Amino acid sequence: MEEVLKQICQQIQKTPEEFRPYTSSAMKWCEFPDMENCVIGYFDFTNISNYDNIKGVEDPEIYLANIKADGYATSLNYVQNLMSVIEKYNLRQYDKKEVTEMSNSSLTTYTNISPNKTSPRTHGVDRITPHCVVGQLSAESICGCFTSPSRQASCNYGIGTDGRISLCVEEKDRSWCSSSGANDHRAITIECASDKTAPYAMNGNVYESLIKLCVDICKRYEKSKLIWFGDKDKTLNYAPKSDEMIVTVHRWFANKSCPGDWLYNRLGDLAAEVTKRLGGTSSNPSTPSTDTLYRVQTGAFSVKANADAMLAKVKAAGFDTYMVQVDGLYKVQTGAYSVKANAEAQVNKLKAAGFDAFVTTKSGSAVSGGTTLKSVSEIAREVLAGKWGNGEDRKNRLTAAGYDYSSVQAAVNKLV
Repeated sequence: MEEVLKQICQQIQKTPEEFRPYTSSAMKWCEFPDMENCVIGYFDFTNISNYDNIKGVEDPEIYLANIKADGYATSLNYVQNLMSVIEKYNLRQYDKKEVTEMSNSSLTTYTNISPNKTSPRTHGVDRITPHCVVGQLSAESICGCFTSPSRQASCNYGIGTDGRISLCVEEKDRSWCSSSGANDHRAITIECASDKTAPYAMNGNVYESLIKLCVDICKRYEKSKLIWFGDKDKTLNYAPKSDEMIVTVHRWFANKSCPGDWLYNRLGDLAAEVTKRLGGTSSNPSTPSTDTLYRVQTGAFSVKANADAMLAKVKAAGFDTYMVQVDGLYKVQTGAYSVKANAEAQVNKLKAAGFDAFVTTKSGSAVSGGTTLKSVSEIAREVLAGKWGNGEDRKNRLTAAGYDYSSVQAAVNKLV
């Protein structure tokens, strides 16, 4: 289809609309950097109320006649010209093709479709974007947040505080969720119940449902792995393979902390667990697997307040940042990379922004919500001592306290 569009554009460039008959108009024209943004811009533009009469129209000739009557085109032969292109390239073969490939998750227990959407989406699904809803809401309440057109926001799915899943916008349609039309046209967006304050923690029910929903989405789109790079530029410039799904986050497209540091710092684990359940391998697709992580650090402080100030400053400059405690010091880091060259590239970006930065391989315990979390080995010993309960109760309590259950359980298994 992409090759056909290129051929059509080349043909149009050779025959500019400087011929008669046409209508005189003081219309303003848009210019886009590439084909994808051009298509997205078209659908966003025609979603305004002036073009309501083209919605749901399946016959191309009626569609073109309606949009021409709305004042979209200047050529008097607009309908005939485009119909000749449709017939020449047999474009009817693509009608509904993408829509029929898109289904909705059978995991949903409640549906309330939001009016805030663009229908249909203009890109195949190859991304998942999880969000924090900033409130311990039910599945029904999350959908309820997006029922008013004045809200101008929505999501594809909501995960309530008890782990139940609701459908707010069908997968065939683009939700208005990530402050980026380009992202939302290709992503399944998921709002997750969370605390109202940073780091916007999610309980074990929500996190487990998020894993299950991601697995379900990947299976239906025939993806065998979910990938988290942890780097905006690398992710947005990466062309996923046919069996790959990519994780993106709202904070890359707007001045927001979404999905919150609690989930953001677990996205690598989320991707690995989803990939594991899909039966795939979780190694980075473009780099060799390694046990060493290269961390980029911008400061080390003995006083946490000073570290908090640096954290806020680095975040304000547009970097995804978190704090760890190592050797009694609070250290501000901006990422962990399996390839040293990627870490060095991040150092250069930080230096260009005026920060001192360097690469370290030292890890530490995460600092969450003002409280320093214990090491995984410490928690593992506490688990064996019976301090965290058993089964699902243990999993929920560890997750709610800010620990990665899979890592803790792995440490427990090594001790027994």
